[in-house]
Amino acid sequence: MAASPCIQCRIDPQLKLRLRALAFQQGLTESGLLRRWVIAAVGIAPANDADMLAVEPVGPRARVYVRLRPGDHAMLRERAANRGLSSATYVSMLVRAHLRGVPPLPDRELAELRNSVAALGAVGRNLNVIARVALQTGRIDGLSNHSLRGILTAFDRLRIHFKAVIETNIASWETGHVKKAD
Repeated sequence: MAASPCIQCRIDPQLKLRLRALAFQQGLTESGLLRRWVIAAVGIAPANDADMLAVEPVGPRARVYVRLRPGDHAMLRERAANRGLSSATYVSMLVRAHLRGVPPLPDRELAELRNSVAALGAVGRNLNVIARVALQTGRIDGLSNHSLRGILTAFDRLRIHFKAVIETNIASWETGHVKKAD
């Protein structure tokens, strides 16, 4: 995709500040405001908001470039590293979470949840077998109260673990600090 032609000129610093303020008031960048004015002045197309804010189609690998202050960039790298992510992936997850209103879940944390779900599934299948045998025979051979308490304890620990993983995930996205779930 070829870049659009560019117009450049030098202006007085005070004029630049006034332009920046006007653009900010209209929710535009300085370039966006200038583009609107040039189109209106030349009279090629109407300078209305619909024309100016037309959204171009986005490809599957669309990129966004952002400038950060050095301190913010350092914090970004640190927070991304704490989650085991690249800075770009971390920012992408934050933006997607903000736009869609869902908390992000990195691959590592998703894998932990999937492992826990698999463990719960295995225990659930075993409980179904035990229940089936109990219904068919009226009793359960080899299963003591101690074994049943162990199963219940395992389920309770998994429940606590799931809760901790979810709370840790939510808190880490709110604060930026990752705390390992128990």
